[in-house]
Amino acid sequence: MTVAAKRRKLSNPLALAVMALLSERPMHPYEIAQVLRRRGKEHSIKINYGSLYTVVQNLEKHGFVEVAGTQRQGLRPERTVYGLTEDGRRELHDWLAELVSVPVREYPAFSAALSLILVLPIDEADELLRQRAETLEAHAEALDGTIGALKTDLPRVFLLETEYELHMIRAEMEWVRSLREELAAGNLSGAAAWRTLSRTGEMPAEWVEIEERTNPEK
Repeated sequence: MTVAAKRRKLSNPLALAVMALLSERPMHPYEIAQVLRRRGKEHSIKINYGSLYTVVQNLEKHGFVEVAGTQRQGLRPERTVYGLTEDGRRELHDWLAELVSVPVREYPAFSAALSLILVLPIDEADELLRQRAETLEAHAEALDGTIGALKTDLPRVFLLETEYELHMIRAEMEWVRSLREELAAGNLSGAAAWRTLSRTGEMPAEWVEIEERTNPEK
């Protein structure tokens, strides 16, 4: 049975991260930003620190957070401290449980590019895939280093999303390299027709026949 994702008042993952931190203790927005940075959450959540105050205000508007007091350190201006409301705790739990349990159909840019890749000449596409694999490898190495550094200060449970990202990068990298190997060996089904398309600019006859055969209007 397919479970549909619920339409929520807020959908910004940064709002979810803010509620998660406030479930630990009341904080002011600047402290929230510091903790997110210290825990390396910018690797998994798009964090715009300039808009963090707006996110907190939106959470307050919907009754998910409330002012819990003020705080002053030294000669610095007084800061407003926010805490999570009971409605906020329910929203945090339900939203997070939904994200963990319900797969959401996403539309990654690379998937869109692959669906249209036949527009590119086959040799150019192969070279571009080589470049992508190299970029992915560099990204994977950097992320692996980040995980290694964070592990010295944080338990692994705080790094699960970063490990997942690294795993997905490596899986994509291996898939791209495997695809290039098939292209080089001539084992990719349809590659010969693709090369014909690249050379002549005309749709191969076998592809025209497939499109006509699978057209439900005919």
